[in-house]
Amino acid sequence: MKTIASFTINHLDLLPGLYLSRRDEKDGVAVTTFDLRFTAPNREPAMDIAALHTVEHLFATYLRNSAAADDVVYFGPMGCRTGCYLLMFGEKTPEEVLPLIIAACDFTLAFEGDIPGAKAAECGNWQEHDLPLAKHFVRRYKQDLLIHRRLTYPE
Repeated sequence: MKTIASFTINHLDLLPGLYLSRRDEKDGVAVTTFDLRFTAPNREPAMDIAALHTVEHLFATYLRNSAAADDVVYFGPMGCRTGCYLLMFGEKTPEEVLPLIIAACDFTLAFEGDIPGAKAAECGNWQEHDLPLAKHFVRRYKQDLLIHRRLTYPE
């Protein structure tokens, strides 16, 4: 059985960053997957579920309303709760996507009010959100991106 590509990355060396996880193509259509790693796996606590859920709703809302909306395939959390995946049409690079991710961070950090999509008719777990803690994780992530600009996986 083939090893899943993301399992070949040494998570003991992985730090917060914006990484090109994989690029797939089928029938001439390319999809690029980005790893938005918010915490250092196995060294920092995983993101709280309610905070991660809020990050998912706010980033997805921003991305689907941005100038890049037509290129966004999917945005959602990693099962390990150390970050999220962003899938986009086209052969994108982390350098190209970085301004979009910083803008999504800014949107989240400025957000006040009811979380988009957080009503019983709109979400399967609509009550589990934590905006202040989501902002904490996003603030740390944005600062780390701006300071360290980790855009390639460690060797």
